[in-house]
Formats: sequence, C-alpha cells, structure tokens
Amino acid sequence: MARIVKHSEHPLWMYKAFLLVAAAIWGLGTVVIKSTVDEFPPAWLVGVRFTVAGIILGIVMLPRFRKTLDLDHLKKGAILGAFLFLSYWANSTGLTDTTASNSAFLTSLYCVIIPFLGWALRGPRPTRFNIAAALVCVAGVGCVSFAGLSGFSLRFGDLITLLSAFFLSLHVLYTAKYARGRDMTLLTVVQFLVAGVLGFGAGLAFEPMPAFASLGLDTWVSLGYLAVFASCIALLLQNFAVAHVDPAPASLFLATESVFGVTFSVLFLGEILTGPLFAGFALIFAGIVISEYLPLRAEKKRRARAMKPQEAETFPFEDDPEREA
Repeated sequence: MARIVKHSEHPLWMYKAFLLVAAAIWGLGTVVIKSTVDEFPPAWLVGVRFTVAGIILGIVMLPRFRKTLDLDHLKKGAILGAFLFLSYWANSTGLTDTTASNSAFLTSLYCVIIPFLGWALRGPRPTRFNIAAALVCVAGVGCVSFAGLSGFSLRFGDLITLLSAFFLSLHVLYTAKYARGRDMTLLTVVQFLVAGVLGFGAGLAFEPMPAFASLGLDTWVSLGYLAVFASCIALLLQNFAVAHVDPAPASLFLATESVFGVTFSVLFLGEILTGPLFAGFALIFAGIVISEYLPLRAEKKRRARAMKPQEAETFPFEDDPEREA
C-alpha cells in the first residue's frame, strides 16, 4: 500500500534539504565516533549518547507523553532499545579497528539486509531488485576487503561493523512492526533511554570506566554532537521530511549518509581512498540505490499505468479542453 504524502505550504525542496542535512549529520557522526572511541570506550559512548538524547527529547515532549505512556509502549520501546544498543555498540566497537570510511559504507548494508532478514521473519519474499542489490553489495564488500598482493582480508573492525548492520536491520524491521497504532516519538524516547541504560551496564561489565574528570573539551563537544545533533535533531528532521517527500527520492537522499561519511573522513581524518576502496564504495552505494530506489520507482510507474484506463473512463470526450491542454 502506498504511503500518503502530505501536502504543505512549504516548498518540496525544503523537505528534501532536511533529508540531506539529516544524512550529513549522521555521516559526520561516524567521523565523530571514530575520533572519540580512543578516549571514550564504545559502550560508555552509547550510554552517554542515548541517555542524554532520551532525556532531552523526553523533556521536550513531556506534555504529550502524559496522555500516551502505557505498559505497551514501554515493552515495545525496550525491545527496540535493545536492538538500538546492540547496533551502536557494535558500530562504535568496530570503529576502534577500522576506518570511518569503511564503517560508513559497511553499516549502510542494512538497507540490503532488511528484505532477506524480513523474509526469514516470515515477511514477503525478496524481489529481483533485492537479489541484484545483494550481489552488487557482495562485490562491493569484496573490493573493500581487497588487500593487494596479500589477497582479501576483512579486519575485526569490519566484521563487527557488519554485525552492526545486522542489528540495525532488526531495529528497522521491528520499528516498522511496532509503529502501527503507537506514538512513534514516545517509542523513540523509551528506546533511547533503554539503549543508554544498556550502554552503561555493558560499560561497567566489560569496559574500563572513562576518566570523566580528565576528558578534554573536544571529547565533550563530540558527545554533545552525538546526543543532540546525531540523535535528536537528525531524527526529527527525517520524521518531519518523510511525511512530505515520496518514498523513492527520500530513500535516495537518506542513502547519501554513507557518501557524507566517506567525504568527511577524507576531509577531517585524512583517510586515503585507494582504487579498490573507491570501487567497493561505489558498488555498495549502487546496491543501496537498486534496493531502495528502483523498486519504489517501478511501483510508481506501475500505478501510473494502472490509472490510465480509469482516466479514460472519467474523461471520455475528445473535445474536453483539459485533455487537449
């Protein structure tokens, strides 16, 4: 069933710009995490980031939550929060042993994993677009793992990042399942807080406690960016924009997160793109476009063809000036 896109008095380009800004914020977030995990252990980073984000968003939306908060929202939000924690903990851990560029594109593979994982969870069968996208992305991962004369090798950080993409796929699938008939903003706050608590728990159990008193200003700024911009603002921009932009272009704009991630990695971290890396990133991005954009475009054309006979019945007169115009 097609999603209804709301009309607005604001120009469409503004909502598309919101999606690009959200993608850019998340792309820069990969660079920020990469530059922070050396001083701030991954689980603690997840704990601080999502606890602060949950508190901020909860305070802003408090009057609204008093009417909708119930046990059902708490349970479903807790499940989503667990998937969110596992995804971001794996992602942040992966960044301790891989580049921000690799992380940005390997994480984006969740777009291709979702149709197959959804099928395994009794969802619809993957389409030819999904299968083609998977093959292209596998080739892309092969290029990323190419290590010259020494052959192919995925680092530990790359493998953990792929695990992050798997958990992120679960998060997206269950978000789509639980969003029906529930307050999505409330679910977001609950899952942020749960992910934050799990982050602190994992940090206490498995990682050394960061020396908060000796952290530099740049680390605190990075934490603030991840909590406020990469969690709250980017999410609100996305939710606001997707209500006004067709799914096909919206998915394409959001897919540029990986492109922004690589661009910022080169600009701010001085990472160098080799030929195989560039080819791998290009193939992975092409796979995302095949998986996310082409099916929606094909469906739009199919609906347009289906509407033509109805239009012919509605306007049967050849001399109708509106048909001649």
